Amino acid sequence: MINQYPLWKYLLLLVVVVLGSLYSLPNIYGEDPSVQISHRTSAVDKETQSKIEVALSVKDLKAMSYTIEQGRLLVRFKSEDEQLKATDIIKSTLSRDHIIALNLAPATPAWLTALGAQPMYLGLDLRGGVHFLMEVDMEAAIARQIDDLTAETRSFLRGEKIRYLGITQATNAMSIKFRNADDRSAALDAMKKEFEGLRYEENDKDGVFLVSQLTEKAIRDEEKAALQQNITTLRNRVNELGVAEPVIQQQGTNRIVVQLPGVQDTARAKEILGATATLEFRLTEGSYSDWVTAQNTGRAPLGSRLYHERNGDPVLLKRRVIVTGDQINDAASTIDQQSGSPAVSIRLDGKGAKKMGDTTRDHIGDPMAVVFIENKVDTKVVDGQTIKTRRTIEEVINIATIRGAFSKNFQITGLDSTEARDLALLLRAGALRAPVEIIEERTVGPSLGQDNIDRGFYSVMLGFIAVLIFMLFYYKVFGIVANLALTFNLILIFAILSMLQATLTLPGIAGIVLTVGMAVDANVLIFERIREEIRNGNSPQASIHAGYAKALSTITDANITTLLAAIVLFSFGTGPIKGFAITLSIGIITSMFTAILGTRAIVNLIYGRRNINKVSI
Repeated sequence: MINQYPLWKYLLLLVVVVLGSLYSLPNIYGEDPSVQISHRTSAVDKETQSKIEVALSVKDLKAMSYTIEQGRLLVRFKSEDEQLKATDIIKSTLSRDHIIALNLAPATPAWLTALGAQPMYLGLDLRGGVHFLMEVDMEAAIARQIDDLTAETRSFLRGEKIRYLGITQATNAMSIKFRNADDRSAALDAMKKEFEGLRYEENDKDGVFLVSQLTEKAIRDEEKAALQQNITTLRNRVNELGVAEPVIQQQGTNRIVVQLPGVQDTARAKEILGATATLEFRLTEGSYSDWVTAQNTGRAPLGSRLYHERNGDPVLLKRRVIVTGDQINDAASTIDQQSGSPAVSIRLDGKGAKKMGDTTRDHIGDPMAVVFIENKVDTKVVDGQTIKTRRTIEEVINIATIRGAFSKNFQITGLDSTEARDLALLLRAGALRAPVEIIEERTVGPSLGQDNIDRGFYSVMLGFIAVLIFMLFYYKVFGIVANLALTFNLILIFAILSMLQATLTLPGIAGIVLTVGMAVDANVLIFERIREEIRNGNSPQASIHAGYAKALSTITDANITTLLAAIVLFSFGTGPIKGFAITLSIGIITSMFTAILGTRAIVNLIYGRRNINKVSI
């Protein structure tokens, strides 16, 4: 008999059927409204769980279950109303150092979880949440690079004992003034060896100047680095907020898309994501009388700069920065043991610790100030046009006398409890390399997300049932075979999405609907070929064999071209296009497997190993 499969092929199909069914099962159990509790500096323990249980029981609330995993406590509830009530109770019960986030936890049974079976993620449009489109201020990124380069140049020229009169900054460039051409030549030779990404120009108009300008490549590299660091920082901040399955990705050359499924406190998320707070540590210059004089005259001594404390008092600080927020490895809000006031505990990286240690060792008895820096964007509508004004807030939040040398670990004070908590979060997550502005904000409610799920489900089922009916009436027994393959094809798609922990979105559902229609194309080609062979007078067994053999190349060519198009969509598309491309690609691969190997195995079981005179097709 020509229509027979070896045993290993049947075993392979059986294994795929079992695994596919097993890993698609978690998607039918749904999700439980939950509250996720974590701590900023330590793991959540049983004591915290007991405290929450007591607080909830007092208010006649009972959780479905408590689970501690990876230092986080997950409390499940029956309904969203209970979840919201419990959130308020937990917030009032625990300290401010606890991160409390609303969540939807999979209700997958323990035996499936033990096998590694998890449901697929649902995107923002299906689950609800908030969508931000952020624009990175590339001009500020370049200006910051010029600031850093100016500071490094001052230190370098002093170290090389090259005399200069001053340095002024311009767009993408800095201008160094010298006493004579010899000093300029010495500086030019030394800087060419020390600094990369600069081009130099000598200017003798109104003095002896050396202009150092960033090259186009250096500007592009800085813009790319700023975008990537901002993405990393935003991802860290989202992790601090406790959001599950966030989407943070680049869009274009200067924009970032942030999607936070399940988030309900959008104001808090917006505040933390858009904040650009950082710190600088500087030594003070002169005495209080010098500070007042500088404020009254509007002039700061050479090498210093005028700042103000929060109460408006002036203070002169040295231009040289000891440590910046970029060199902070960890930060935590705490309470100062001596004063009992809120404080932020700081831990520096190796480079920052060395600079801080060297400075404090050489300046015992001198005051050191902490400068809080925040970039803000003010938007106003003037004459129908939106005008955006960027401003930088720089204020001294703390001045303390250095009593002894310290380097890696220390505390800063001068903040209230909320400011200390937020500043610790921002510093711990990392400073943004360049300011970001939220230029688009969309909120999707959970009810709308559920409506999208229902509509998507109905569209898939409607298309699925329509195809089943058509195949059943048009191809009879072979139509039943194709319908079995189509059913298992859907199971395989969900199983693979779950195994990959891919995120399903509305465009992804569109890809599945399209796959349902395309999945039977291969069977239609095969069945029509079998019909043609029978009409040509071939035996049923020979017609079945020829139908599968001769249609294979056509099916392969058609699916490969569609798969290539899906790969291109995934490679160059963003967001929704990627979601569509993923489900379409998976559907094409699974449909080829089920339509060719799967249906052939069933047909061989029905008609193989026996003499037949007629087939129902």
